[in-house]
Amino acid sequence: MTPISLIAGLGNPGSEYAESRHNAGFRFLDLLIEGRGVTLRNESRFSARVAKANIGGHDVWLLAPETFMNHSGEAVSKLARFYKIPVEGILVVHDELDLPPGVVRLKLGGGDGGHNGLKDVTEKLGSGDFARLRLGIGRPATSAQVVSFVLKKAPAAEQALLDDAIREALTHIDDIVHGNLQKVMNALHTHTR
Repeated sequence: MTPISLIAGLGNPGSEYAESRHNAGFRFLDLLIEGRGVTLRNESRFSARVAKANIGGHDVWLLAPETFMNHSGEAVSKLARFYKIPVEGILVVHDELDLPPGVVRLKLGGGDGGHNGLKDVTEKLGSGDFARLRLGIGRPATSAQVVSFVLKKAPAAEQALLDDAIREALTHIDDIVHGNLQKVMNALHTHTR
């Protein structure tokens, strides 16, 4: 029951990627800070946009890497080391091909499932024992289409499903931050649309 002290939303910087499926982690951070009076600011020492927010009475670092997806671990590990945040105190929010749009799942530890952002975070932290919030984006017809699929903007109906999934996850954000991950897993994994 380690509390979460760092929430890293994964994505690619730049306006050309702003609405791509791969930027689901950035979208999560946008909706999380909405109405909180918090702004992500460029912090060159962490190669990221960073903010500190009080969530459920707990101070949490929010981080959006500016390093592109395949090098996400650089930003995550720099901030975690600087503030001495244990791997178990990190939540990484990312797009998930293996879940349909509108589905969100919470997972503790595990492999990278072929996700290059997760792979780099695991390598740079030296461990995969961080929590993951997996935001479903669905999968294209063939594996050859994956790269163009994740870098494209989702159709409006699909984006609405993703936003619904993010809002559902945000109803549990206090429990996530307090480390009540099993409780949240039970709630999210039995939730049906």
